[in-house]
Amino acid sequence: MDYFTWEIDPVLASFGSLRIHWYGALFALALLSNYIFMHWVYWRELNDTSDVDRLLWYCMGGSVLGARIAHVLFYSPSYYLAHPLKVFAIWEGGLASHGGVFGVLIALYIYQRKASFNYFWILDRAAIAASFSGCLVRLGNFFNSEIAGTATQAPWAVIFKRIDDIPRHPVQLYESLSYLAISLFLFYLYKKSDCFDFHGRLCAWFLVLIFSMRFYLEFYKVRLVNDATSAWLSTGQMLSIPFILVGLFLLYRAKKLS
Repeated sequence: MDYFTWEIDPVLASFGSLRIHWYGALFALALLSNYIFMHWVYWRELNDTSDVDRLLWYCMGGSVLGARIAHVLFYSPSYYLAHPLKVFAIWEGGLASHGGVFGVLIALYIYQRKASFNYFWILDRAAIAASFSGCLVRLGNFFNSEIAGTATQAPWAVIFKRIDDIPRHPVQLYESLSYLAISLFLFYLYKKSDCFDFHGRLCAWFLVLIFSMRFYLEFYKVRLVNDATSAWLSTGQMLSIPFILVGLFLLYRAKKLS
């Protein structure tokens, strides 16, 4: 069987010594899409978009810091203990999505303390944007030929030439499409409602669906060499469980408040 072969250069464009990677471009596009969506939400509901810039900076800081700290603590603690200065070398890679979500949750809590709305108001709106961002970021992983899937003989398997000649599950695309579907589902719930007070329901669905999908798709990923656990479940799966449980609790809470 002839499988689809993927060997695209992860560098999108070069300008002298400056190189723009596909991953970086898609990450920037994710931030831009977040900004545009939240700008529309603020205009639609608050008639005031002056605070969207501050929101973007809080989200950027929280996501990057949280993702880096989680990667250091849960995926490669021994390496960074031996090379402490490498903790700051973010350009070399090493961002954990679970930490990114947790970092944004903290950043949004700090952000909303000076806003006119409550914590769950911003969480519900940000959940729609965040799930779409996940779609673009995983697409960036596909362009980088990273987060390798397990070997398979399925007809849709992909050979990532930058890794090896083994046909693998394109697990990055599985996640990307899943997150896009979740984003559209959350947007549908948002648009169909006659009430702007969701009591955290959209955020709850985000946590349950995103991390349930992440838990399931981890079975189709090759374990990282420096994965801190040797248990049946991967580090990514074990970190997903608390988010799913919190999401279920928030769904129960939202139902009681409705």
